[in-house]
Amino acid sequence: MWHLRITRFFITIIQIILARLIIIGRENIPAEGPYILTVNHLSTADTGIVLVGFPIQKWRFFAGEKWAKHPLWGPLMSWNGVIFINRGEVDRGALREALAALEDGATFALAPEGTRSKVGAIQPGKDGAAYLATQAQVPILPVGISNTDVLFANVRRLRRTTITMRIGKPYRLPDLGRRVRSRDLADYTCLIMTHIAALVEPRHRGVYNGTPALTALLAGEDPWPYCVGASASVAEEAVDNTTA
Repeated sequence: MWHLRITRFFITIIQIILARLIIIGRENIPAEGPYILTVNHLSTADTGIVLVGFPIQKWRFFAGEKWAKHPLWGPLMSWNGVIFINRGEVDRGALREALAALEDGATFALAPEGTRSKVGAIQPGKDGAAYLATQAQVPILPVGISNTDVLFANVRRLRRTTITMRIGKPYRLPDLGRRVRSRDLADYTCLIMTHIAALVEPRHRGVYNGTPALTALLAGEDPWPYCVGASASVAEEAVDNTTA
């Protein structure tokens, strides 16, 4: 994993110059994989922040297919374990490669939103993380990153940004006692996104802000009962925010 050490070294230098990084919850990081790391996505800097904040380990990531053709980032991402995935469609080949990585003991990191939020707040999650977790039967580690959405704007103003990364406790998806159906994945996704939303600043919580599931989790209660069948209301909130 020498390539990760080199990449992490240079990213750390850049982070120190551009931002102050506060990490909360390092004690929640599992000693070893496999597990799935789920994180919100506010900026292209988010993957670098995860690499800086976590110990060196066997990493795999998802990234959009467009990055594979980039003359600099494409080779660098491939070098560091990225699996390029076609956005907007079910990329079964990429999912199979991700499952194989988890079976091999890797930590798989992904943003369930599927793409970077352009509004500085969490958007509805897609079902990829839920699918991987149900198939691989591994724990999920929620991570919330705050303030990377203003990082590059502050750089242009010659200001350092205070970025906070909160690492929650690992958990497993509830056992339904039967075969998981496609509609169950939406409920699981609600749970996954709720765990992430609880770890970011309120302004980043987006469509999950104020939901019964998030309210329950922040109160120390089980959010799962409030996630069952809740995906429709989250989608409606996203539409309302878009048209407002």
